[in-house]
Amino acid sequence: MAGSDYIRILKESLEKKVSVLSRIREKNEEQKDILTDQNSTPDELQQNLDEKGALIDEIVELDKGFEVVFQKVSEELEKNRSVYRSEILDMQRLIREITDLSSEIEGEEKENKLLAEQKFSYVRAQVTKVRKSQKAVSNYYHTMMKTNYEDPQFMDRKK
Repeated sequence: MAGSDYIRILKESLEKKVSVLSRIREKNEEQKDILTDQNSTPDELQQNLDEKGALIDEIVELDKGFEVVFQKVSEELEKNRSVYRSEILDMQRLIREITDLSSEIEGEEKENKLLAEQKFSYVRAQVTKVRKSQKAVSNYYHTMMKTNYEDPQFMDRKK
């Protein structure tokens, strides 16, 4: 395979990575909507996380492939830098775009983590409240039905 083919593959890999990172940003927005919606279900959140996980796996595979190809073509790029100038500039632009997207995703992840912690805290508080209410209702029911009622007892301590 010629050096120009490897460079084309590198460029396509970077373009694909930009596309996948953009889809991850979309999933982050969906996740934010799920976390802020009081009516959302845990299943919706889990589905979003699974889809994001698949995209992250795709990024990892793209990175591995990029590294393999880059190892094969790096010497060619160094030797003929002037020949591949425009391709190198395009790849540098794509790498900057990837870096920017990665930074934005990291910020969104931190924001979503805070939202998730708030939502889980709210859910825990609701569960505690429901348990207390159920206990109070149960105690009331037992009291009204006199199931917890024991007749007064007298113990004679004299011999």
